[in-house]
Amino acid sequence: MGRSRRTIPEELLLLALDPATGTTAQPQSLDLGLAGAQLVELALAGRIAPDGDRIAVVLPRPTGDPTLDSALELLRRRGSPVRAVHWIGGPRLGLRQTYLTHLERCGMVHAVAGQMCGVLPTTRYQATDTAISREIKNRLDNAIRTGVPPDPRTAALAALAHAVGLGKHLYPGNEGRSSRSRLRDLIRHDPMGGLVAHAVMDVQNGVAAQPRRAPVAVAGTASGPGAGRQPASRVAAEPAGVPVPPRHGAMARVGAR
Repeated sequence: MGRSRRTIPEELLLLALDPATGTTAQPQSLDLGLAGAQLVELALAGRIAPDGDRIAVVLPRPTGDPTLDSALELLRRRGSPVRAVHWIGGPRLGLRQTYLTHLERCGMVHAVAGQMCGVLPTTRYQATDTAISREIKNRLDNAIRTGVPPDPRTAALAALAHAVGLGKHLYPGNEGRSSRSRLRDLIRHDPMGGLVAHAVMDVQNGVAAQPRRAPVAVAGTASGPGAGRQPASRVAAEPAGVPVPPRHGAMARVGAR
């Protein structure tokens, strides 16, 4: 793949990096977003393809990017297509740190050692070239402002930014409300990005962990105590959103640093 173009996981992480604090916004959901961004990047590289709500490897040849190739090899070892929501929600410890180290190695960020409460060692990350982060943000701004359908990479990046909850980080306050809404709407411009973004939101809302249950039979007439209730299986299948609170229980912690 080479280094002529930044990958979507790299761009998503740079968007989340706060230049003032050196920390990342939405750290827990960001790990899920990075796993999803890997899928989108591999799809754009022609290595995988969607198969309904599943992901299938169509070309196992390495891309040349070690982080992507590690994900591709794990997908290949599965042998059969895997549901996107199960892949993203699976254990993936330290993915955010892996990408921060990767960006440092590529010269896009540099690590700054520090201490928390004067005792605990911490590491913060500063972008070495803030123009790169501005260029990434400008692409989203242009797509939001002009209404012109963005290219697949920008559309996928917007979908993932919305899915992990970066909208309030990128477009804060009441004045950013319309921009956050338009960011969410960009999800429809890239099928793969949309599939992955919805999988990220489903994992956050606990949908992936819910067993499928048969519709509950309601005895009696429409005026009975069960009238108007939706079957449990239908409720679980409804699309989730951000930042709507989870309706299906708390998510098990995934991919924490």
